[in-house]
Amino acid sequence: MYDPKSLRAEDFISDEEIKATLAYAEENKNDLELIDSIIEKAKQLKGLSHREASVLLACENEEKIQQVYDLAERIKKDFYGNRIVMFAPLYLSNYCVNGCLYCPYHLKNKHIPRKKLTQEEVRNEVIALQDMGHKRLAIEAGEDPVNNPIEYILECINTIYGIKHKNGAIRRVNVNIAATTVENYRKLHEAGIGTYILFQETYHKESYERLHPTGPKHDYAYHTEAMDRAMEGGIDDVGLGVLFGLELYKYEFAGLLMHAEHLEAVHGVGPHTISVPRVKHADDIDPDEFDNGISDDIFAKICACIRVAVPYTGMIISTRESKAVREKVIRLGVSQISGGSKTSVGGYYEPEPEDESSEQFDVSDKRTLDEVVRWLMEIGYIPSFCTACYREGRTGDRFMSLCKSGQIQNCCHPNALMTLKEYLVDYASPETRKIGEELIQKELDNIPKEKVRQIARDYLTEIEKNGKRDFRF
Repeated sequence: MYDPKSLRAEDFISDEEIKATLAYAEENKNDLELIDSIIEKAKQLKGLSHREASVLLACENEEKIQQVYDLAERIKKDFYGNRIVMFAPLYLSNYCVNGCLYCPYHLKNKHIPRKKLTQEEVRNEVIALQDMGHKRLAIEAGEDPVNNPIEYILECINTIYGIKHKNGAIRRVNVNIAATTVENYRKLHEAGIGTYILFQETYHKESYERLHPTGPKHDYAYHTEAMDRAMEGGIDDVGLGVLFGLELYKYEFAGLLMHAEHLEAVHGVGPHTISVPRVKHADDIDPDEFDNGISDDIFAKICACIRVAVPYTGMIISTRESKAVREKVIRLGVSQISGGSKTSVGGYYEPEPEDESSEQFDVSDKRTLDEVVRWLMEIGYIPSFCTACYREGRTGDRFMSLCKSGQIQNCCHPNALMTLKEYLVDYASPETRKIGEELIQKELDNIPKEKVRQIARDYLTEIEKNGKRDFRF
């Protein structure tokens, strides 16, 4: 029985409901009157149900698909403007006790070098990231209670927040580690993390158990119910995601939106972010072994349909995807991207020898952060290094209420410009700085309130002339 308010995974991610949804979507994918009504509802910026959004995803009418794309672009601008938040992953350890068939960190892989950063190595990696210009990290670690206990993760977070190098500082640490207990989530919350991120991988229970044959991750219910435990532990912001390519994409899409509906129904706040990774080649992993891969066009359609279904939720795309794919989906709703990323344990401070690679997956977009920042500005976006909401307590339902009302733009736009200014002064190449300074001057005129605009101008002058940092609204 489907029940979004239940705390049981098989109730709020109901296989029967997903199959009924997919049948409904297939039956109605050419019902243009129904599709028009769903698009009209989406224009109200209140979101769509998993069943309504699934109809749009199934639709094959080119004119209607373009309308969805146009609406996704409009919603992206309404909620997030032309800002793109920048971050980088930091892999702490690839020791793992799980047997996941799609990940090279699986226990049976004996030829990938196993690494775990010491606190001194964490420090070196963070300084290297700060010297690139990063202010926001997502830390990653395999599941291994002996090598990667919660105490190790907490120690690393403490180390990261404690490093001040020149004008560098990591102002927000998001955490992507295995499902754990309420007590451990409470410890992460007390350590000052930003968002807790956990990819479901697949919502199809049978496929999930087959893809995770051994290790604690085999427990579908424990994994799927992790976000409820995280929120019970005090973490306001959680991030969902599936690994597209493991199961049929329409099934995953419906399950993902049902999970978002569940969080809204139980906790009064939906996911802070949704990530959309696809299976990629890695050490001993061949993506062609998974027969549910999706084309770039389908991938773009998924992103657009997520954006119209959950307009308030940030969308993340990593360097798994190429420059061309990232450029396409940024327009359709993506609001956060990584840049200059390494998916290995270590590698920012000192590049890994090719024969000792510990990458979790191959990176498609290998450009430096400076190149990514310049590219974003050249195509009309503001690269933002802002972390103000998290540090001002605008998290959870407080962030969502501001986001849903559109009021968040009054803070985010000037904050983006000020953090971009910091990047330009401290880290940018001359070419990037020239483009960025011109962009800032143009974008200042788009701050609606004259008082805020003038304060922002004053702060920008303080950054430039007096070396001051970390202004925020």
